[in-house]
Formats: sequence, structure tokens, C-alpha cells
Amino acid sequence: MSVEIQWFGHASFRISDGKNVIYIDPWKLPRAPHDADAIFVSHSHYDHCSKLDVAKASKDGTVVIAPADTIQKLGATNAITPGESFPIEDILVEAVAAYNIGKTFHPRGHNWCGAVITLAGRRIYYAGDTDVIPQMSNLKDVDVALLPVGGTYTMSPQEAATAAKAIGCRAAIPYHWGDIVGSEEDAQAFAQAAPCPVHVLQPGETLRV
Repeated sequence: MSVEIQWFGHASFRISDGKNVIYIDPWKLPRAPHDADAIFVSHSHYDHCSKLDVAKASKDGTVVIAPADTIQKLGATNAITPGESFPIEDILVEAVAAYNIGKTFHPRGHNWCGAVITLAGRRIYYAGDTDVIPQMSNLKDVDVALLPVGGTYTMSPQEAATAAKAIGCRAAIPYHWGDIVGSEEDAQAFAQAAPCPVHVLQPGETLRV
């Protein structure tokens, strides 16, 4: 069974195996599909934590997972911290560290998260808003890494390529470009520098793995 990864722009994704659906950091969704079995929100910044877009994706029984401060902002209940796992039906969400080194935007002490999402046998790593951090080298069997490339608040394209090498991912998709910060040139620069195949999606486009 394959998995479809759809990028809505910025850091917003939908992942589905045709039966199960999980959204990551939904923001500026073009419509209100109300089809999410789970929603993972990485941290409380407005461009990742949007109560309006969580509502657009949610249906009866949708499970929302996020760090403690973000859960409180959303009025939800399932707080998670790096190192913890959360199974939802056939989806497994493993929270991993995400933070800045030498920047103040995403402090490690906030316990904000990236995640490894396992669905239909595929392991998809969403880095969150982060720099290259030592924990990336501990990740195993990542089929697709979703990596920020816009710089300023996160990794630059060259740093994202370093991260892809540390992760050992089989493929990658760049995000955190095209809105607020970062450009398509950053995404293409990452594609040129990365040690694995890189799929530069346009908003709304999908990759099937």
C-alpha cells in the first residue's frame, strides 16, 4: 500500500494511505475537508498552530496531538513531548526534538516537536521548525524527510542537506519556503545539495511513496 503526501504550502501537510489521514501543522487550508483521523501540531507559533485550520481538517473523533503549550492554545487534550509515542488506529506518531541552535526562535526548553509518522509501513519524518540537531542522527529507516529550508527561523538549504545526510533518508521534500520566509530558489538549492532524491512540490501537489 502506498502513502500520499500532499503539501499545502509553508509547513502544512496531509498524509494518507487511502484509509487513514493525518495532517501536520495545517495552515491556510484551501477548503474544509473534515477528514482527519489525526492532526499533529509541532509548536504554538501562528503559522503552525491555527485553530481555524485544525477545525477545517477535523471530524468527529479526530485526535489532536501537540506539545503542552500548543495543546492548551488549541483547547485539546493530547500533549506529547519529544521521546513519546502516540498511536491512533493505524497511524503511529513518534515525537522527536526540534529546536534552534544559536537562535532564539525555537528554544529547546519549550519541548516543541518534530515527528516520525508511520503509516502503511512508510516512515515519514517531519522536522518541525529546527536547525540541524544531534538527534537527527538517531533516526532510522526514514522513507521521506520533510525538511525546512527557508533559513532565518530554521535550516538553510545547505544545512537541510546536511540534515538529510545525517538522517539517511531515502527521499526528501522541502518546506518552509514560499510564505513568510524562503523562496523556491532555496528549495531548488536544497535539491541540488541533498544526498538523496528531492521532490520540490508546489502548493497542493502530492508525492506518492
